[in-house]
Amino acid sequence: MLKNILSKSIAIALLSLSASVAFAGEVEVLHFWTSGGEAKSVAELKKMLEAKGDTWKDFAVAGGGGENAMTVLKSRVVSGNPPAAAQIKGPSIQEWGDEGVLTNLDSVAESEKWNDLLPGVVADAMKYKGHYVAAPVNVHRVNWMWLNPEVFKKAGAEIPKTWDELFVAADKIKAAGLTPIAHGGQPWQDATTFESIVLGTGGADFYRKAFVDLDPASLDSDTMVKAFDILRKLKSYNDKDAPGREWNMATAMLVNDKAAIQFMGDWAKGEFTAAKKEAGKDFLCLPAPGTAGMFTFNIDSFAMFELKDEKNKQAQMDLAQTIMEPSFQEVFNLNKGSIPARLNMDMSKFDTCAKDSSAEFVKSAADKTLVPSMAHGMSMFSAEQGAVFDTVTNFYNDDAMSSKDAAKALARAVKAAEAK
Repeated sequence: MLKNILSKSIAIALLSLSASVAFAGEVEVLHFWTSGGEAKSVAELKKMLEAKGDTWKDFAVAGGGGENAMTVLKSRVVSGNPPAAAQIKGPSIQEWGDEGVLTNLDSVAESEKWNDLLPGVVADAMKYKGHYVAAPVNVHRVNWMWLNPEVFKKAGAEIPKTWDELFVAADKIKAAGLTPIAHGGQPWQDATTFESIVLGTGGADFYRKAFVDLDPASLDSDTMVKAFDILRKLKSYNDKDAPGREWNMATAMLVNDKAAIQFMGDWAKGEFTAAKKEAGKDFLCLPAPGTAGMFTFNIDSFAMFELKDEKNKQAQMDLAQTIMEPSFQEVFNLNKGSIPARLNMDMSKFDTCAKDSSAEFVKSAADKTLVPSMAHGMSMFSAEQGAVFDTVTNFYNDDAMSSKDAAKALARAVKAAEAK
């Protein structure tokens, strides 16, 4: 009797296992997480998905803050061979939705109660016409200023809270033979710095008018001129090798005590963490000057594309479910430097920067000072963003262009992009 029961149990287990293996599918995942902290983060997602029996096919495209990856994605979709999932965010999700190539994730979202687990602003960004088509992995704060306290100490400089204080400190650091501001001269990095300047100069309401509403009077205004003035001055504190440098190489300058400051989102923290540096001791995280109490957000997410193979469709749903699981949200964001998109997460394992970011995220949402990042594709469509990028980078690389001319050019470029 016992022998028969045991035999039946083994048979049932084998049948279940074979059914599970037979149904396992493959997900090809297009992303641009290739630096140290980012690569470690995406490896965790791969491991968790494969634990469910599915196969992960990595499709990493480095460089350009995602622009290169989007170029590749377009060619794949046009050829009728999209990946299962692609790292897409903000209004770009809506653009792909308009093309009719995204798949519906409502069944997973409803069973996992995503509407209860996500802040409204995050949930809305993941939907197309009211239906989930993407899963969020995190929330990044963009308006961070990263500092190396050892470099400040060597130069006898004070930690700045205002732009004027920053310029005083930068002069001392430069005189000490060190690089005041580590920067990568790429359009998206120029724009990352610029949006923090605009937020710190004009405040959340002005930022929203300029970079969300695309108000011509705000784009070509005295406040925008002042922002361009600050950007020009900041450039004078870059080193000669800044043009074309990748962002993580700029972060490495702080990690290796070669530079004092970097303006970058909190994915930069993943580079410090990977180098075994401790927040509050080896590096500091402060809001960019003038932006305390405000929060520019960048939400990384995976949009899911319509597939034909049923096994791969199920693997795709497994991926969406895995992304929102607390275990993944915790380990991913601990490695990435960001904070969980999922609410009510235990933040005890996170460092002071992440805890500050989480608290500011909640508070800024209540205070209406939570604004989408222009530089990271959260506030406007790609055409308008491209117009801003071009204007900011042209100004950054053309010392003959005045700030007034840059503000006028910005308003003209955005208007032309909107008209297309």
